[in-house]
Amino acid sequence: MKIKRKVEVVVISDVHLGTYGCHAKQLVTYLNSIEPRNLILNGDIIDVWQFSKRYFPKSHLKVIKKIIDMASNGVKITYITGNHDELLRKFSGTTIGNIAIVDKKVMELDGKKAWFFHGDVFDISIQNAKWLAKLGGYGYDLLILINRLVNWYLERIGKEKYSFSMRIKNSVKCAMKYISDFETVVTDLAIENGYDYVICGHIHQPKMFTKENRKGKTTYLNSGDWVENFTALEYQFKRWKLYNYSGDKLSAFYADEDIKEMELHDLIAAITIVEQHKTH
Repeated sequence: MKIKRKVEVVVISDVHLGTYGCHAKQLVTYLNSIEPRNLILNGDIIDVWQFSKRYFPKSHLKVIKKIIDMASNGVKITYITGNHDELLRKFSGTTIGNIAIVDKKVMELDGKKAWFFHGDVFDISIQNAKWLAKLGGYGYDLLILINRLVNWYLERIGKEKYSFSMRIKNSVKCAMKYISDFETVVTDLAIENGYDYVICGHIHQPKMFTKENRKGKTTYLNSGDWVENFTALEYQFKRWKLYNYSGDKLSAFYADEDIKEMELHDLIAAITIVEQHKTH
């Protein structure tokens, strides 16, 4: 039996369940390797924008069941809404058992204040041209699908994999200084409000650094995503760590035995039963 790592706080974001780019199997493997006290789901966990294509495979359902099981076992789950799951914002402030839905969260960690939010509130394209942002989301998902086919061929001929979306995002966003501007705005605001940590998602760029100005300092942390980077943030022993699934040297944890071979209809039934139990 494998021993799970105990972690005080785990933050994941931008999973985008319901899209071709989501790597749900890797996420379930990661969640099975840890035993957190608090799990922060920092936005865009379920991609409501893409639901029209009706793509929601078994592995994606396993992520939902795993999270519900963790809540049932005493893990405090905080679901922070993002732009791709903005429909959940109408339920902000709702708590069901150990699962709370919020738009932002402030938590004290060993005497320091941590500010959690997704980050789309600072995205001009989301605020001023939502239809264009949604169109970009569909295009990004299509690009991921094409990229998978290309990488399948590259592997067949012994070539290294290539990420179209990463290359395009990096070149365009660097040219527009989008990421730099985002990080500057959120860190300046965090310092102004006296937050020691500011934890975001949204831009799919895992990062951790300390920002200081004449008003004070803060540590910026971005949990990345489970589309291309497979990253999470972990807080334990009074410090933050950026976890990278691809670079993890620990032995792999696979899906729980009770859901590993579970049929699709049984998996849906299991999720439904847990949800019904919590509502009574």
